[in-house]
Amino acid sequence: MARYSGALCRICRREMDKLFLKGDRCYTEKCAIERRQYPPGQHGQRRGKLSDYGVQLREKQKVRKIYGLVEKQFRNTFGRAERKSGVTGEVLLQMLEARLDNVVYRMGFAPNRNSARQLVSHGHFLVNGRKVNIPSYAVRVGDVVELKESSRNITIVNDNFSKMEHRGLPAWLEMDFQGYKGKVLQVPTREEIQLTANEQLIVELYSK
Repeated sequence: MARYSGALCRICRREMDKLFLKGDRCYTEKCAIERRQYPPGQHGQRRGKLSDYGVQLREKQKVRKIYGLVEKQFRNTFGRAERKSGVTGEVLLQMLEARLDNVVYRMGFAPNRNSARQLVSHGHFLVNGRKVNIPSYAVRVGDVVELKESSRNITIVNDNFSKMEHRGLPAWLEMDFQGYKGKVLQVPTREEIQLTANEQLIVELYSK
């Protein structure tokens, strides 16, 4: 499955928002949004006003890029959210937050979701004592996510643990840094999902 392999900072500039795709760099003055507050490309500083459809599309692209999904994955996730009870936009974000790669990122095992996805794919994590290497695996309330004992010397994990003050731990998660494991306490509310996005625009886009 093809994934974007270009410059990550270019994505943030295209969406004109910090998507935190590069970990620590996003919290410093080196962040591309801080240095060049306009879209990339030759005509980036002269682009006109977006149509209503364009605004909806950009919001969908922003959320899709944040969680690192290709279009088919994102559309299928939206379809499942639409069939569930509740506010579709909020349910969509809750389902994206419940992905194992995102939970690993939120718990602080990795500096960004790309790194978290790679760690999960390489089989470094256990969920309730069983190895899971599927990044899209849906973690449930009460599940315990743990780094395998043989993987606890991974430099990127230990380095990121020491820098967690940048992000903080979401209220819907519990973390034992010394034990290299965390627990899902509850389904996150919209307020607890740390995301600057208008999910209703995505609902409107797919409803056309």
